[in-house]
Amino acid sequence: MLPVFDGHNDILLRLQMAPRRREAIWLTGEGRGHLDLPRMKAGGFAGGIFAIYIPSPALPGAPDYDAMMDHPPYEIELPAMIPLGVAQPVALAMAGHLLWMERASAGAFRLCRSVAGIEAARAEGAIAGVMHMEGAEAIDDSLDALHSFHAMGLRSLGPVWSRPTIFGHGVPFRFPGNPDTGPGLTDAGKRLVRECNQLRIALDLSHLNEAGFNDIAALSDAPLIATHSNAHAITPSTRNLTDRQLAMIRDSGGMVGLNFATVFLRSDGKRATDCGWEPVLRHLDHLITHLGEDHVGFGSDFDGAAIPDGIGDAAGLPRLIAALRGHGYDEPLLRRLCWDNWMSVLRRTWGG
Repeated sequence: MLPVFDGHNDILLRLQMAPRRREAIWLTGEGRGHLDLPRMKAGGFAGGIFAIYIPSPALPGAPDYDAMMDHPPYEIELPAMIPLGVAQPVALAMAGHLLWMERASAGAFRLCRSVAGIEAARAEGAIAGVMHMEGAEAIDDSLDALHSFHAMGLRSLGPVWSRPTIFGHGVPFRFPGNPDTGPGLTDAGKRLVRECNQLRIALDLSHLNEAGFNDIAALSDAPLIATHSNAHAITPSTRNLTDRQLAMIRDSGGMVGLNFATVFLRSDGKRATDCGWEPVLRHLDHLITHLGEDHVGFGSDFDGAAIPDGIGDAAGLPRLIAALRGHGYDEPLLRRLCWDNWMSVLRRTWGG
């Protein structure tokens, strides 16, 4: 079984929403969601990037967003910026869940801060986890909290989830649409980029609008990484990357993790999960064509989205790999997609 490193998941949100059940959710599994230790082991999920994400408050009278995504076209209204005082306690709690996952796993899971640490965990049979922040609402304008979270293990950060932050602007969930949806980084956002470069924290472009993407490309000295994004040319969602953006990522020595979310895979933009392998194969073929075989991997969005029935959950990763093998991907390419490309880009970003 090929080991898989995954660029994005949201299990910390599941734990945050049900903290009293976290032992069952993480250690033994409840048959819900996409991730738990037993299914990760069964599917060869050997490492991944674990997102701290501040959930949006419910909007009064909000429609059924899942139903909207079942029937494109759609545009989902996003809530306003979440204040630091609201976001920071939630982010600290979610970081605590990740630290607890390591302690509770009795050696089966390890929080890692370097590529050497990830590779050592894999060699010793432990699943490697990397702390990520999806939307920097918990970081203050002075960036002091960035250093605190870095000391806790933060090694990857997206300046925004699709809501605005003091650092920049995300893309709304719109289909069809394009990522050119508003202004770029704020002055604070530009300082955040420079500080992340100094700390060697990877910058995630996946939820940024086009102007913010361009600003990071101009400012950052690190490879451009989109941890969980797909090809706009195939699925014209605001969340997907144009061929121009893919070329910029390629030229920086960067990386794109294929997002398993059906709304970003299906050419019709629908959420329905009975889509077969064709959308996955089309996006991967396109990404490999435009980025090259050394700059593509997986960024599942497990526990954060509806995914194809063929994958199902983390235990279904071998079915995905079998489908890629049947599509003609050879073993060296499969090893790069599953593991090696992520290790290479993280080594280029973090050093060592």
